[in-house]
Amino acid sequence: MRKNFKDLLSHDEAVLGFDPHGLRERYARERERRIHDKGMGQYVRMDRQLSESGPADPYMPVTPRDPIDRDVEVLILGGGFGGLLSGAYLRKAGIDDFLILDAAGDFGGTWYWNRYPNAQCDTEAYVYLPLLEETGYMPTRNYAYAPEIFEHSRRIGRTFDMYRNALFHTTIHGARWDEETGRWLVSTDRGDKLRARNLVLANGGLVRPKLPNVPGLADFKGHMFHTSRWDYDYTGGDSQGNLQNLADKRVGIIGTGATGIQCTVPLAESSKDLYIFQRTPSSVGVRGNKLTDAKWVETLAPGWQRRRAEDFIGAIEGREYQDDYPGDGWIDLVAYNAKVVRALRKEGLLSDPNDVGRVTENADFEKMEQIRRRVSEIVKDPATAELLKPWYRPLCKRPCFHDEYLDIFNRPNVHLVDAADGGIERLTENGVVVGGELFELDCLIFATGFETTPAFAPNNGLEIVGRAGMPLSEKWKDSFSTMFGYTTAGFPNCYFVARTQAPMPQNLTTLLEEAAEHIAYVISETKARGADIVDTTEDGEKVWQEEMISKRRDNLRFHALCTPGYFNNEGELSDTGHSLFAGLYGGGTIGFFELVRAWRTEGKLEGLILEKHVAKADTLAPAHTE
Repeated sequence: MRKNFKDLLSHDEAVLGFDPHGLRERYARERERRIHDKGMGQYVRMDRQLSESGPADPYMPVTPRDPIDRDVEVLILGGGFGGLLSGAYLRKAGIDDFLILDAAGDFGGTWYWNRYPNAQCDTEAYVYLPLLEETGYMPTRNYAYAPEIFEHSRRIGRTFDMYRNALFHTTIHGARWDEETGRWLVSTDRGDKLRARNLVLANGGLVRPKLPNVPGLADFKGHMFHTSRWDYDYTGGDSQGNLQNLADKRVGIIGTGATGIQCTVPLAESSKDLYIFQRTPSSVGVRGNKLTDAKWVETLAPGWQRRRAEDFIGAIEGREYQDDYPGDGWIDLVAYNAKVVRALRKEGLLSDPNDVGRVTENADFEKMEQIRRRVSEIVKDPATAELLKPWYRPLCKRPCFHDEYLDIFNRPNVHLVDAADGGIERLTENGVVVGGELFELDCLIFATGFETTPAFAPNNGLEIVGRAGMPLSEKWKDSFSTMFGYTTAGFPNCYFVARTQAPMPQNLTTLLEEAAEHIAYVISETKARGADIVDTTEDGEKVWQEEMISKRRDNLRFHALCTPGYFNNEGELSDTGHSLFAGLYGGGTIGFFELVRAWRTEGKLEGLILEKHVAKADTLAPAHTE
């Protein structure tokens, strides 16, 4: 067995405790088993067929209202954390004339819709839940459950008095820049006619539920629903489980990612029989959820949350960090190889770049070997345990952490169905067919997640039309082009909340907060400098593209070797198109924060042009140019 970090420079199985060559070959074989010829086409957008027996929003009835005809200073699309943070920072900047639109019946975004039993955040709640200091709240435990997260979203809305600024159960149809009025003209499904000086697009990336695109989806005669529209009328119980109506039901669930892992535990406890259809097993580490230590809370000084959040990100990125995250699974798993590299560099090793790659890969092998050993230690049946072992590197798929999931496979009513070769073949009236075998079901649940293409990919169904009638989908049809990922030329007074050309989201809410602060700054500075309109210059966009290129990290080879999933666009790789991680800023999140904060501190608004609007488009007068 390995004695110290230096051993990770070795190729020798006897030194390492595992065979790196053999693991490399195993990873490749397992990947090939799961490649689907349809790529992203193996999923379809969720259709009304899953909710024909109930309302589009099962959690709150839609209240009739008259259409609104209104001018507004800022229109925010999205009432999740991105929209809430945008509203909070506008309030801080003294801008009160804004509206927030959301299709849900309340604030919360993903956490409004995700009410499936046992739902939790899988990033530490102390960094994931934003604005804790501003709202005077401390999570009850280190990984908060969904009801607590939803309630915190509402708390932010109350704290910053945003309910009077909200239009719920309202979906935007489109937005078009009108040069004549200097406004974004916005229409909605409620017949509203809105004219907004500024448009903030915070509609997020976890909005549209997806389903497997398999034959017979409309044929199944049993009950079906998606986890983001959990049907408690059918299952009984609540967010804590106790799904008593399933006691005589044969239940199937498709999807073994973070959502599937969380909700299968109460399903296993309540169902007569539970069939878990698995294409690729998740990496499941120890969660170690525990109540918040009141004595620790007393030690926290003002500004603690931002420091902790950025320290967490720094740790994931390989920076030095304070040992303030005892037992955190993300840091233990994902930051481990960076810790090894730092230690060996301090000893004067790793002068050869090939050594860095080998050490990093071996460190990943070591951590995944620990994950696989944990499966064997918990799951009693060797054949089932083998199916549950993940054969890929840690960041090929989103790591999961759970303390009860693996144990359910020791229950006699839980059946793991291996769908690695070919996936789900079809649905019939009675059940699901895999490998030629029919599994008869009374209920089928889809834990298949959401579409993960960026929010303004050409196929998203929302069209934003800028100057000269240019649709955003047309401008970005081949690749993104922005300044800081927040603005793009030809779309004045239009802002994107951390969705394009942003750093890797080690903790998404920290990225959202930085975006909200930046956007509020630009809007308030535009107004303070006597202008009405701000647009990105072609030079400003070009400079950022050059920065993106100079900091570019070629992750294509890494993802090409990964098992297919939404991290690598189901194997349809692209570093410029519309896959989840296409065009990421490669300078790191902390480096990105330092860069944009320095830009704000300098105060020149370099890369932007400010204009004073007058009646005619052809008489727009520049107020400030860089």
